[in-house]
Amino acid sequence: MSTGTDPLAPLAQLPGVPDAVAEVRKAVDRLYGHRVMRRRAAEVTSESALRGARASAALAGADWPLEEVRRRSDFGADAEARTIGAALRVAAEAGQLLSVWRHSPLQVLARLHLLAVGDADPAAGRPRRAGEDAEELFPLDLPAAETVESVEVDPAAPVPVLPPAPGADEVAARLDQLSRLLVARAEGQGVGTPALVVAAVVHGELLALRPFGSHNGVIARAAQRIVLIAEGLDPKSICPAEVGLAELGTDAYRRALAGYLAGTPEGMAAWIGHCGSALRLGVRESTAVCEAMQRGMV
Repeated sequence: MSTGTDPLAPLAQLPGVPDAVAEVRKAVDRLYGHRVMRRRAAEVTSESALRGARASAALAGADWPLEEVRRRSDFGADAEARTIGAALRVAAEAGQLLSVWRHSPLQVLARLHLLAVGDADPAAGRPRRAGEDAEELFPLDLPAAETVESVEVDPAAPVPVLPPAPGADEVAARLDQLSRLLVARAEGQGVGTPALVVAAVVHGELLALRPFGSHNGVIARAAQRIVLIAEGLDPKSICPAEVGLAELGTDAYRRALAGYLAGTPEGMAAWIGHCGSALRLGVRESTAVCEAMQRGMV
């Protein structure tokens, strides 16, 4: 990596990406300007984490109603409950790992995996080794909401079959490259690339690599949230993009991810646009929370 350059910069100029960045920025700024944020920002952050965790768990195969997630305290009874618990633990701690993220993103990813699986798992907190497989990313098909359209991908196109996760050596090399890029940004290099672009690349790369044996989707979505905090777009972590991803549905998620994996300009632009659409829907979710708080319903 050349000092003072940002390899992500060209992605910000792909067709449609500047518009997606501007739309996200406008939506986030509007939410941060809501009057409820002046008095109850911590509550909005907490609610965003809960709703984001519920949605991330749904994408990972445990689609529970929000009130069931809110009510339950035991998340060890079965596989779905354990997935919900993993997403909740990861969401609860993700925002507290920012200082470590700036100098050691891989340490944070290891911590997130440890939170997800628990320290009793011998593979907790370490990337896959040679011969170890990764769990399926999308075990549950969530249909897109009828009122939402994802304009970045063709809903009529066949849902792609994603390629298998790369081997351990490739995972290690690409994780190291990703870490170096993020640390360089924290040191002031490449700061002009929009937060949405950086977050989408981190999210997509972790889904592509599936570095751990399990919970890769939950970890990738949490990493995206950390990037949005670190890059200053969502410093209070009140925009649950996970909600938007679930609302857009797993078919659209798969198609967009296939574009990222293809690495073409069109595919990368579609992936970034999809992440932007999800983030705007997350903003809409938290705006509704703010409105409910303002009316005294929460």
